[in-house]
Amino acid sequence: MARAETWTDTGAQPLLNQDGSIALAVNGEIYNHKILRHQLSKPYNFKTHSDCEVIIPLYEEHGIDAPKFLDGMFSWVLHDKKQDRVVAARDPIGITTFYIGRQSATPGAVYFASELKCLHPVCDNIQTFPPGHVYDSKTDKLTRYFAPKWLMEPSVIPENPVDYKLLRKTFERAVRKRLMAEVPYGVLLSGGLDSSLVASIAQRETLRLQKAYQAQQNGTTNGHHSEDDDLAGVDEEYHLHNIPVLSQLNSFSIGLPGAPDSKAALEVAKFLGTKHHSFTFTIEDGLNALSDVIYHLETYDVTTIRASTPMFLLSRKIKALGVKMVLSGEGSDEIFGGYLYFHAAPDKKEFHEETVRRVQNLHLADCLRANKSTSAWGVEARVPFLDKQFLEVAMNIDPAEKMITKERIEKYILRKAFDTTGEEDGAKPYLPDNILWRQKEQFSDGVGYGWIDALKDNAESHVSDEDMKRPKKEWGDDVPDTKEAYWYRCMFDEHFPPSCAGTVMRWKPTWSKQSDPSGRAIATHVAKYEGEK
Repeated sequence: MARAETWTDTGAQPLLNQDGSIALAVNGEIYNHKILRHQLSKPYNFKTHSDCEVIIPLYEEHGIDAPKFLDGMFSWVLHDKKQDRVVAARDPIGITTFYIGRQSATPGAVYFASELKCLHPVCDNIQTFPPGHVYDSKTDKLTRYFAPKWLMEPSVIPENPVDYKLLRKTFERAVRKRLMAEVPYGVLLSGGLDSSLVASIAQRETLRLQKAYQAQQNGTTNGHHSEDDDLAGVDEEYHLHNIPVLSQLNSFSIGLPGAPDSKAALEVAKFLGTKHHSFTFTIEDGLNALSDVIYHLETYDVTTIRASTPMFLLSRKIKALGVKMVLSGEGSDEIFGGYLYFHAAPDKKEFHEETVRRVQNLHLADCLRANKSTSAWGVEARVPFLDKQFLEVAMNIDPAEKMITKERIEKYILRKAFDTTGEEDGAKPYLPDNILWRQKEQFSDGVGYGWIDALKDNAESHVSDEDMKRPKKEWGDDVPDTKEAYWYRCMFDEHFPPSCAGTVMRWKPTWSKQSDPSGRAIATHVAKYEGEK
């Protein structure tokens, strides 16, 4: 009995059903858990306040279809003792990291973990658990449960005209639901379009909650209402009981001294009225952290490591301030074709297919970076752009609307959706115009151009021309093509055996002759920023 009471207070894992026959280990957040509790066909005696406990009765009612009902980010493993069955699932896009491993010496055994370092000591075959899939030990197979048409048939080009009001409303809803928290939260604010929009909406919601809470305390209202149909009936409980009422929203940025992103972030923070924390790091700080970053990231992809190092250093500072959850802007560039190399897309078909490919591989790139850079310090990153409902709207827009032209900057339709110019009098702008229409600056560039230059210079001193001619045999065909990539691969090998390399994807831009993944290597960036000097 005492044990059950402890669970009620803390939600400690594993979570168990009433008779202890089902055990659940889970990492993530289920944003619609209260709605799901209301929709269960049979009464269920919940033992905890955990948002993840609802997975158990969902499994009892729907079996391996349970993940279809979840709105959130998650990796979980469930053991059904009565059926001697193991079921595991990962969220649709792979926001939380997840791996599946096997050991050739024990063919029947299957292992699951959120990190490679937990599996490689016991497994000689490790794979990334594919997003949007569920594993069932009854069949020993992975089955796709997330199968929207845009993902399954990328060659079918969407024809929906852009609906700016729907795009805005759906994204605002995505940010709101991710503010469900019982801990202090904040926003990562680089000063670019994506993080600035997230910060703007989060700040609006924070101020709205303060007003609603104050009204409730004063007894002037019975609660507050939302236009969000998905939250009808549970909106008051969803918001006021699950979101801490902050005196001020925290925002965080990091860069080398004088970094372009840091200046833009400060401007946005002042405009929005957030409590801004602007941190700096030195090139030496970044270089000293590289081996630790690769250990926590479990990758040797160049662009991921470049961007993760500042994020890793920032997360340590966020943790020290007591903030445990942050909102971040990952996913937007993949959805809307925001990277500068999309300027070279030859037609809307290739443009669309590339956006689908990039979204499909986010779990190997930016989602991996956001999740592991923050979780290394016990901070959780949530990514509203990868909301299921928002993806359904955004990925079904005619890609001709997304393409970059002389008249349309990258991510034009997203910018336009949040441009209040011409709206009814008193419509408050979401962002300053120069931020809303600021050209894309990739995070590893925006923290200060000296960062990537220093990495390349240091790689030159660590890797010789002779080394480049003699790649390790165990690398097979996955041979680094630059000294920087070679350097990272060697650091990865210090931490992980060759069996882990199969989980890594090395990324290069499409339609570009450049081997360097930096946005600065794209001619469009040079033309834009050289012209401003």
